[in-house]
Amino acid sequence: MSAEAARLGMCAGEASGDILAGAVIRAWRDQQPHLALRGIGGPHMEATGFNSQCPMDRLSVMGLVEPLKRLPELLRIRRELIAQQQAWAPQLFLGIDSPDFNLEVERRLRAAGIPTAHLVSPSVWAWRKGRIRGIRQSVDRMLCLLPFEVTIYQDAHIDAVCVGHPLVDELRNMPGKDQVRRTLSLPSEKTVVAVLPGSREAEVRYLMPIFAQTMVHLQQSDRSLGFLVPAATGEVERLIKSVLRDAALDVTVVSGMGREAMRASDAVLIASGTATLEAMLMGKPMVIAYRMAALSWHIMSRMVKTPYVGLPNILAGRLVAPEYLQQDATPENLATAIAQILDDGGNEQTAVFEEIASQIGGRFAERVVEALLPLTEGE
Repeated sequence: MSAEAARLGMCAGEASGDILAGAVIRAWRDQQPHLALRGIGGPHMEATGFNSQCPMDRLSVMGLVEPLKRLPELLRIRRELIAQQQAWAPQLFLGIDSPDFNLEVERRLRAAGIPTAHLVSPSVWAWRKGRIRGIRQSVDRMLCLLPFEVTIYQDAHIDAVCVGHPLVDELRNMPGKDQVRRTLSLPSEKTVVAVLPGSREAEVRYLMPIFAQTMVHLQQSDRSLGFLVPAATGEVERLIKSVLRDAALDVTVVSGMGREAMRASDAVLIASGTATLEAMLMGKPMVIAYRMAALSWHIMSRMVKTPYVGLPNILAGRLVAPEYLQQDATPENLATAIAQILDDGGNEQTAVFEEIASQIGGRFAERVVEALLPLTEGE
């Protein structure tokens, strides 16, 4: 490591990237206290002393129409960021998430001779695989959260490193199962199934009625069985309670506390999404389900290129946690699969999950810094 502190350009365009970037800055300053920073970021980055060129929320647009309405402003912000970085000439520019915005910034800066890296691989393994050609022009190093992503980039002749996943460290710091049960007033000996129908209202509208019927099937077979349903938002909680209103179930609905619900459970019935990775890292056996509008499913099923939708199965390269999608996501199928887990303890799943978790590893922020410092030194 050189004696001179690095000049680091950064851009995070959304809340999740801002959280990751804040952790990276703190870890970097443990090695280089006088690290100089410029670019765009949010409150977590600003809490480290980072001065953002513009408010980060100006980049935080979602959907198909909203970015088009804001396109002139977004293009102006990108031009100004590129000009700022070219004039300042940092030893490294790091884009965090927001690939549609950041990869073009990285491409332009790399062409100008500034080393570049990108944190959090876009999901090229799932859809829009052709993006990898543009990524090759944009980055000197791709930082991946999951180990299988590294091979994809190396096969495309792109330098890539797995830096672990921040969830590994976060979940290690969570209270244990018994403590969480005490917090939720759940008996320690009770068999509990966590039921997670998703965080978006549309997901809950499609899945919660199926999950409620699944719970009825399960409780008919075992009257002592209990259910724990976390609700991501107030509106989602109202939807969940409206579905459960007439169901004679031993069920507790909690506001938020998705991780706590999984930690307290013996098995998890879960919508496909990031929460499946959380459940896997907690070692919780699960059944994965998903339903959406027929037209959306028709389009999506032709876009997605992976044989599985659940991250645990994608990481394992085989079907470990049962998946039931669209018309296969029936109460009968889901109840049978959950009952099987409760009978055998889900030991086959948890053994695979433990192995995958060890491959991913923790120390996320420190490993990011270790992967990036050589780029600042011309290595």
